Amino acid sequence: MGRGDVAGPRRSRPEIRTHLRQAAAAALGCIDATGREAKIHRMSDPRSEEKRDTWLAVKRGLRLACPACGRGRLMKGYLTQAEGCAHCGERTGDIRADDGPAWATILLVGHLVSPAFFVFATRDASQSWPAFLAVAGTVLGLSLLLLPRMKGLFVGLIWASRAGEAEPG
Repeated sequence: MGRGDVAGPRRSRPEIRTHLRQAAAAALGCIDATGREAKIHRMSDPRSEEKRDTWLAVKRGLRLACPACGRGRLMKGYLTQAEGCAHCGERTGDIRADDGPAWATILLVGHLVSPAFFVFATRDASQSWPAFLAVAGTVLGLSLLLLPRMKGLFVGLIWASRAGEAEPG
């Protein structure tokens, strides 16, 4: 009884590579319903792509301009992103900022307005209503002003880091 009988038939190197590739794909869940290998999208080599200027993208995002060229509009509504830049064609509509802009807005507005609570604090509740209304109006105004700009900032950061470009396999 030879070695080939115990371990099965001998395979050539290409057959072994194919077998290992299929086993790895099956283990990682990369086999589609027909049993074939699913197409795996790989990120391109970062050394072959030009580096994007993060600070320039952030500045353009804060101005609600396209992070690539700075001329097109980033938003088509108050918080609705445009699908792409009308000037350079860069697609930014697929970039998801999720909860980052709301978090940054709350953080910034809270730090800007919280000292007013200590300035206007009085023991008499009847005198604190005008101060409360002024602080509430300031919070509302700053939040409405900053929220789209924070979304532009996050979209610019995500665009510059190329974080949204990897497609799931």
